[in-house]
Amino acid sequence: MRNDIRLALPSKGRLQQPTLDFLARCGFDVKQSATRSYIGHIPALPQVTVLFQRPRDIVVSVAGGGVDFGITGYDVIADANAGEAAHVLHDALGYGKCRVVIAVPESWEDVRTMAELAAKVRAMAQPLRVVTKYPHLTREFLRTHNVAPFTLIDAEGSLEVVPEIGYADIIVDIAETGATLQQNRLRVIEDGIILHTQASLVANCNSLKRPEVMDVAIEMLEYFEAHQRAEGYFMIWANVRGQSLEDVGRTITLRTTLGGLQGPTIAPIYPNPHSAAANPGAHWFAVNLVVGRHELTDAIEQLRAIGGSGVVVTPATYIFEEQPSRVAALRAFRQSLR
Repeated sequence: MRNDIRLALPSKGRLQQPTLDFLARCGFDVKQSATRSYIGHIPALPQVTVLFQRPRDIVVSVAGGGVDFGITGYDVIADANAGEAAHVLHDALGYGKCRVVIAVPESWEDVRTMAELAAKVRAMAQPLRVVTKYPHLTREFLRTHNVAPFTLIDAEGSLEVVPEIGYADIIVDIAETGATLQQNRLRVIEDGIILHTQASLVANCNSLKRPEVMDVAIEMLEYFEAHQRAEGYFMIWANVRGQSLEDVGRTITLRTTLGGLQGPTIAPIYPNPHSAAANPGAHWFAVNLVVGRHELTDAIEQLRAIGGSGVVVTPATYIFEEQPSRVAALRAFRQSLR
């Protein structure tokens, strides 16, 4: 029985650097060991050991209990079909977005839909040969659309060249823009999108029964959610002259459309007697609000219009909710494990 807490991260591939960048933006900088390249640590989570693994191995390690948490693509999590062994804590970390698609040769002009693919396969003299890294997802999708008979061919690396080489008819693979498929004379079937995927956080179900693991899960989710909620938002501070809090509040209410997330915060400013701009008869108040990027320029202009000065703008790093929905869902899931 392990006493440590382990988090597996991608050691290679399209998610490797974006995962490190995302964790850093959330306050969880990863430091890699100088002597062992597959080991690391997170200063903000000193109780956690970081392991670097291939994206597909991460799901196997989490499901088997070798690690407690993993960040990898939702596509490999879904294809692993880990059942009750692994639980997805967050399926939309906001990066690594792509699709798992069925792509056929451009020369198959009579195949634009899954129904047309099924008809073509029924007329073929041999089973449809499908090369894929996603056997479970592919098998279920083809069966759902009555495509039969077919043979799955497991492969790694670039699959786009396989139909041209000749040992498969079509491919099932991930695609972002589809440009690589087009370069290899392949075309995505119109209704052949099996799955929309992006980076996700998954946990071992048994590990979540340990209070210390649960605490780490909640902390990661809190900061992930708070950072994602803050993306695209800015905090504005401005000094506004007025007779009282109520006077400034009325000015903002009647002469602007400023609202922010929950309305502006207004607080008195303690006068600085050494300031060259000090005026014994002046009353200054600090106005603070949070606005989206599309509202920023207009908010600054409206503050200036009511006499605002010394306007300071900074990106919001975190916006914490009372309890994020995914944290609430995790607490409910843990209760079901007892």
